[in-house]
Amino acid sequence: MKALSQKRRHPLAAVALLLLGLMLTGGLYAVATTANQAKAATTYSANDVQEGGKLFIANCATCHGMGASGSPDGPSLVGVGAAAVDFQVATGRMPMQAQGPQALQKPRQFNDEQTHELAAYVASLGAGPAIPEAKYTDGGGDAANGGVLFRVNCAMCHNAAAAGGALTRGKFAPALAGVSNQHIYEAMVTGPQNMPVFNDANITPSDKRDIITFLDTIEATGSPGGAALGSLGPVSEGLFIWIAGLGVVIAFTVWLTSRTS
Repeated sequence: MKALSQKRRHPLAAVALLLLGLMLTGGLYAVATTANQAKAATTYSANDVQEGGKLFIANCATCHGMGASGSPDGPSLVGVGAAAVDFQVATGRMPMQAQGPQALQKPRQFNDEQTHELAAYVASLGAGPAIPEAKYTDGGGDAANGGVLFRVNCAMCHNAAAAGGALTRGKFAPALAGVSNQHIYEAMVTGPQNMPVFNDANITPSDKRDIITFLDTIEATGSPGGAALGSLGPVSEGLFIWIAGLGVVIAFTVWLTSRTS
């Protein structure tokens, strides 16, 4: 007992306990944060990585630097994952035509195989969000729950009808109609442009699937009330009605008084 008591009073005992506690906490956190992560839908070969590296050097290194370590003209891509590459390249946002407040969607410059190889190369540089499994992008989730989640997390920028909206300094949240389910999922986990990252600890893969299902539903349903007036929302639409309605009343009044005179 005396020997055990002396060991507890050893100067390094507190340090050892602290390290043990940190290791235990870190291990539990890692388990908790990866429990709900969507698994990768694709695997990459050494040849994919090699060919992707060649494409990267020829087309991307000018801005993102050799080894994708970043430069004054482009951020580092180490750790962004395959999902970020697939989203940016497959939608034509990258490579950018010119520096600006936001990368614009345009016709893609790389085919599916080249996009796959670029994603493989960037994925090899560091762990990051992977391209999701098809079961999370099949549109078979709960649309009602997805609508609640969308209005809480997304509607302030993308509009309650997913019609998009203006942001600051020339930036904007794009409309989501016509965007593939895979790209919507990838945008949520990578946070392109001004969009925040919704990792699996914020919104689980199942909830992301519900959001995608909601977007598919409203796109297929359209506007049951008639003309959507751009889906600008009740305030803007109400203001339009007031201005147009008053304009018609004033115009009719002017016409009527001119007739009587």
